[in-house]
Amino acid sequence: MIRCLERPQGLSAPLTRRLTVKYSTGLHVRASGAIVKTVNRFTVKVQLRYGDQEADANGIFEIIMLEVPQGAEVEFEAEGPDAERVLDALSNLFADNFGLSEN
Repeated sequence: MIRCLERPQGLSAPLTRRLTVKYSTGLHVRASGAIVKTVNRFTVKVQLRYGDQEADANGIFEIIMLEVPQGAEVEFEAEGPDAERVLDALSNLFADNFGLSEN
């Protein structure tokens, strides 16, 4: 007999979104800090993937250690009640170059 395991009520499958880093210095300290600040505004767990590496998007040092350069594509996976909202906020953050100006 095959049994299908269901997710507990109230939990949905994680949502993912791929974003491209356009900022000239990639995900350096200030950009990584902006990601952490954005994620912390929501009730959600977010993982950041770059290549075969993964980091908790709540940890600035974890993000920096990924060494994500300009032009790289990253994937965010969000799980929790605010999953879609945090992915939208991260998309806006990337589109706005993390609120940082290019000199």
